[in-house]
This record gives sequence, structure tokens and C-alpha cells, in this order.
Amino acid sequence: MDLSNRTILVVEDHDFQRRMTLRLLKGLGAETILEASNGQEALLLLAQRGEPVDIILCDLDMPEMDGVEFISHVAQGKLAQGLAVVSAMEVSILNTVETMARAYGLQVLGAIAKPLNLQDLTNCLASFQPKEASKEAYVTRTEFDVEDLKRGLKEREFIAFFQPKVSFETGDVQGVEALVRWFRPGHGVVSPLYFIHQMELANLVTPLTEVLLTQTCGYLKAWARRGYSLTASVNVSMHCLEDVNIADRLHDLVKESDCDPKQIILEVTETEVMIDVAKVLNVMARLRLKGFGLSIDDFGTGYSSLQQLSNVPFTELKVDQSFVKDSPTQPRHRNIIETSLDLAHKLKLKTVAEGVETRAEWDLLKSLGCQQAQGYFIARPMPGHQIPDWIQLWAAPEEA
Repeated sequence: MDLSNRTILVVEDHDFQRRMTLRLLKGLGAETILEASNGQEALLLLAQRGEPVDIILCDLDMPEMDGVEFISHVAQGKLAQGLAVVSAMEVSILNTVETMARAYGLQVLGAIAKPLNLQDLTNCLASFQPKEASKEAYVTRTEFDVEDLKRGLKEREFIAFFQPKVSFETGDVQGVEALVRWFRPGHGVVSPLYFIHQMELANLVTPLTEVLLTQTCGYLKAWARRGYSLTASVNVSMHCLEDVNIADRLHDLVKESDCDPKQIILEVTETEVMIDVAKVLNVMARLRLKGFGLSIDDFGTGYSSLQQLSNVPFTELKVDQSFVKDSPTQPRHRNIIETSLDLAHKLKLKTVAEGVETRAEWDLLKSLGCQQAQGYFIARPMPGHQIPDWIQLWAAPEEA
């Protein structure tokens, strides 16, 4: 095991534990070692560095930003290849964090119990499988400034892609979800993962939503001319819904595009907290009065799911892909899905499962009574002009 050409970041709030870890790493031949006392400090260090590290050794229980939140930022920003958790937390928590990190796409080297010893550290690091890092694909959280985002909006660089939604019962294509992509010159296609949060901070997410909705309405009319009458889901940030004028603006935009608001389902990401509850409920009620559908997205993964269901006039519930994944072999996932579908049925909400990637997941969700599916098993997101031709070729899986 040669660590001399590897860059390792140690994130540990306890000074003695951090110094001991650094000493053990140096004893194993590591030459490039970075250190931080919490998640926020580590993210700043990584942003200043401008390229990913090979391995991160991370504690979980830290001030300012705990290890779980930090790991999610690392994964989303592709800030490291390998991860090892070093913690005194109970085994069940460590297992959950390891599963989460793998789901994010990180190479998990293992969980090491404190106090750290040389043998455990050696065994953990020995499992690291380096991959050639793609610096072109690497995007730091601070790369795009406000002027980049404004210019992108002005130059119409933000483009809607569409992922089909099909009926489990009939196999028919009933709608699509609009998913934004940034075609930034010199950077290729940029995922929303790297710019949505910055747009929210810069108060640009509402103009982006309007751009996306305008493009979506244009395609709805074009598809109708080809004989396909579809609905379209468009994601709406909770930040948009705090603007009391947004209901009128979105309604006017749809009508000016010669579309019917009943064709539009606004997906509200449930992982965000309502900051001004009164304003948000005002806006959502008015959106429903104007004919828009409302979907609670990522149900069960965020804040106050049941409370939002009781307060907001939702018309659709989306089962999050984290529960869909491996549901045929994970009883807990299946039970959560079954409970969610039963609740939606009692509340008379349409149900959609996202992230359907296998025939086994399709069969299970169909047997549980879910109404619509979307995911790679059906189709990947595609440009709007490809939708009609794709529909002509689509055939739902036959009964087993």
C-alpha cells in the first residue's frame, strides 16, 4: 500500500484524536495530509484547493456541521474518491451512514471505531481502489458566481429535458417531468446539483422556474400537434412560493403560452422547510384555485411530511427513489412504500414512483397499486423534440 502519492483529508474536531490520526498516516507513508476541525472548515479547504482529494477520514459528531451533512456535500460536489468514517457512534448509525455514502456514489472504505489504532487504519486504507480523477468534470460549490448565472439566463443556456411518466395499469405515457440542464459554453452540460442552491441564494430561482415553465408549455403544444396530450411536472422551490405574486405570474405565463394550467403539476420539494408558512399556504391555495396540480416531491425524506400533507392541497404524492431502490429485496423499503401508497389512496392523491430502474421494482410497485412510474427502466431524461418519437417506440413490459 503506497500512500506517498495520495492526498488524504482528516476531518476531526478533537485535537488529540486528529493529531494521533495524522501521526499514524505519516507512519504509513502518507505525505500529503490535510486537516480540518469540522465540516464547514473542510468544505472551505476543498473549495480553495480546487480539486478533489483521494481519501477523507471523517468523524460524525462535530460542531458547526456534522459528518453526515459534510459527507453529502462531498458526494454531491465529487470532492473525494474514498471515504472512511472514524467514530465512536453505535454500529447501527455507522451502518446507516455507510449505506448513505454508497448510495451517493462514494467508495466507502469502512467504519473505524475510536480510539483509532494502526491496524484498523491500515486495513481500511488498503481497500482503496484509485480511479483516474476527471478534473474537467469536477465542479466546486463556488465556481459559478451570480454574474455567470445571470448571463446564463440571459443567453438562454438553461434548457428543459423531459423524463416520461407512464401508467402502471395501461402502460400509456401520461406525462413528463421537466428537468433543467445548463449548457454552459466551455463546461459542457452542468447538472442542477451544482447551480440550483446558488440560484436560490441569489434570488434567481424564480426567473429560472419561469424559463423552464415557458419551454415546457411550448413543448406541450408541439406534442399536442403530434397527437399526444400530456401533463408536465415542473419543480418549484419553496423560495418561489414565499412570493405572494408568484401564483398570478405563473398563471399568466401559462395562459400567454396558450396552455391550460390543468396540464401543469408543480412539484414542491418536501426537503425544504416553510420559512413563512402563511405566505406559502396562501400561494399554494391560489395555485390550486387557478387549476395547477401540486405534487409533494421526495415524500418521507424531509421535514414534517404528514403536517404538510394535512395543510397543503396536494393532488399528487411522489414516492422517493431512495425507497424505490432495492425495494424488492429490502422489506423496510417495501413497507414504507406500501404505507405511503395507502396514505395517498385515503387522501385521494395520485401516486408516482420515481427512480424505477429494474423490472423487479416495476413489478413490485405495480402490485402495490402505484399509479405512475418514471425512471431509467422507462427512459432517461431527453430533449423535448425526442418525446413523440420515443412514445411511438415505447412498449410497457408484458405481464410475467
